[in-house]
Order: sequence, then C-alpha cells, then structure tokens
Amino acid sequence: MSQLFEFFGNHPILTLALVTILVMLVGSEIQRRLRSIQDVGPMEAIRLLNQQNALFVDTRTEGEYKEGHILDALHIPLGDLERRADELNKYKARPLIAYCRSGHRSASAGGKLKKLGFETVYNLGGGIMAWQSANLPVTRK
Repeated sequence: MSQLFEFFGNHPILTLALVTILVMLVGSEIQRRLRSIQDVGPMEAIRLLNQQNALFVDTRTEGEYKEGHILDALHIPLGDLERRADELNKYKARPLIAYCRSGHRSASAGGKLKKLGFETVYNLGGGIMAWQSANLPVTRK
C-alpha cells in the first residue's frame, strides 16, 4: 500500500490522469442511468403510434409548439411536467414518446415521466428536427 502512495507522490500527472478518467467513467454511468429511456427515430415512433397507440408529448415552450408540432401531440412544457402529471394519468397504459426541438430536453422529461410511474417511455431522438428531416408532417393547429 505504501508503494502505491509513493507512486502517486512521484507521478502527479499520471495520478491526475487516472482520477480524471475515473471521474469521467462514473459521470458517464450516472448519466446513462438517469437517462434510462430509449431513443427512437421518427420511423420507429410512427410504428409505435400505429401499432401500440403511442402518445406524443411535446415538451417544448409554447412558442416552439405554435411554430409546428406533431399532430395530436399533448403539449406539456418540461417545466410544467410534474405539476401537470395528472393530465397524463389516463394515458398510463399507452407508450409515451417525449420530444422537443433536438431530443435533449425530452430525454430529461422521459426520466421524469419514469419517476412518475410511466413504464413505457421513449425519447424521439433528434426531436422535431429529426421528424421534419424525415419529411414527416407537422401542424400549427
């Protein structure tokens, strides 16, 4: 054990590199566990909609939602999700697909939905931008 401490004392750069790598590995694992929802692409999301009656949950701001959203998506901004969770209770049996502009906020929303007891939650990877890039329709109604 004393040799290990001697090594660390004699090689501060290697010690710092080791500590940095360990912190990065632990941080990555924590992020993966917190995310714990599966990303789906636009085509997989359509399959879930058609075959399992999935519900899209738009987690963007009011302004973003008005610029265009997926037809029949339920709009609950990320900041309002916990407060408005009761609105989703009637959909507990259905898969939920959270989305935002690029997929980052909705990944966070998916984690919150899991904590609220929703079992089948997906994140639309790439968000509405990926949806539109796949030439899929959006509505402003």
